[in-house]
Amino acid sequence: MFDTVCKFLVETFAADFATWLLGAPIPLTELSPAELSLEPIRADALILLQSPDTILHLEFQARPDPTMAFRMIDYRLRVYRRFPHKAMRQVVIYLTPSQSEAVYQTTFAVPGTRHEFEIVRLWEQPSARFLNQPGLLPLAPLTQTEDPAQLLRQVATEIDSIDDRRTQSNVAASAAILAGLVLDKGLIQQILRREMMQESVIYQDIKAEGWQEGRQEGRQEGLQEGLQEGRQEGLQEGRQEGRRQEALALVLRLLSRRVGVLPEATRSAVVTLSLAQIESLGEALLEFTDRSDLQTWLTQQQQQLAATVQQLTTQLGTLSPQSVAAVQALSVEQWVELQAALADWTDESDLVGWLQVQSENDALG
Repeated sequence: MFDTVCKFLVETFAADFATWLLGAPIPLTELSPAELSLEPIRADALILLQSPDTILHLEFQARPDPTMAFRMIDYRLRVYRRFPHKAMRQVVIYLTPSQSEAVYQTTFAVPGTRHEFEIVRLWEQPSARFLNQPGLLPLAPLTQTEDPAQLLRQVATEIDSIDDRRTQSNVAASAAILAGLVLDKGLIQQILRREMMQESVIYQDIKAEGWQEGRQEGRQEGLQEGLQEGRQEGLQEGRQEGRRQEALALVLRLLSRRVGVLPEATRSAVVTLSLAQIESLGEALLEFTDRSDLQTWLTQQQQQLAATVQQLTTQLGTLSPQSVAAVQALSVEQWVELQAALADWTDESDLVGWLQVQSENDALG
């Protein structure tokens, strides 16, 4: 949830982050990770922005990641392969205090190879620099302070001074979620009193509910089948549904602010989307101006699914409802992979095996 909010902030307030990290409000546009390799990069926390001569690579981490140094050189080489003449700044931003060596590591080194990147430990950053720009306000409660609650009150005051209602709502919702890393939900609700704040901070409750449903479902299946696998599968499904529900709640809130109240039929169509589709919609809605843009996007999703299923049916025969549902849940990158793999398949069992591999990879990711 936290990396989703940070990614939204960077992409919405790119100039604010450029001013902070690059020293000037350089115009930046999003760079899709898919452009960097023939093999899609799985990077839920990866953020890439570009200007004509610079690429800014950001990653937000709520906990230490011992693989980060390798990932930094991996992404640097991918970028160099695609954009050899562009400079690149790589910054890992750790959100919460840690004594782990990983949050101090700024190099990847093996014999004959050395790569350097930057680390920002938010809890060591002066708070003042985060109180002057809307896009940085939600990070302020995580910066250097002896009183996070008082700092959040300062953030709330700054948010109230934002003239644009949509910007004000987005910043406030983001601040409420990120403040949950260091403050109690009840206190956050007292300081940020708007209705959307109350809804934003219960994402943790939704996540906990997903875990609980997974445990219960897993126990029931395990009792019925007498298999440990049943419990693990139930737990995995609960986690996945918890992720989907929290992403859906955020997207519905952003849509209501972006295009207004959704008609019931449109809302129902959004609610039935898979996690991958919801995440894709979360990025696409930043360009929406009214409800017709959302309807066009939903129609395109339906057409893309119909075309994919038709292609599969032509080559493999009639598909089971389970296979169709699994195909619908694929991400855009996985749909591209499916198109490439399809040439070697002869019947639905090949598709089922491929889908199982994707599901296992998602669980590991």
